[in-house]
Amino acid sequence: MNISKHEQRVLHALAQGGAIQFERAENGKVFEVTCFTREGHVLTDCTLPVFDRLRKRRLIRSQGGRPYRITRAGLASVRAQLDNR
Repeated sequence: MNISKHEQRVLHALAQGGAIQFERAENGKVFEVTCFTREGHVLTDCTLPVFDRLRKRRLIRSQGGRPYRITRAGLASVRAQLDNR
């Protein structure tokens, strides 16, 4: 599966323990996302189009309205790399 550089960065941050906070509109659609690393920093590579692609590929998911986390499929597709600071 081809994954862009921005998607890789987001998946790597999530694999290290990060999470994606989201805001829903009245119609139920997500209109704003913010990706936090495990240290609490905001990752600017996580935009709404990147979030939508990751969700459609089922690499991230949310349970019960909680923040989005990486799935097993996401862990399998992320490439091993050094810390991306």
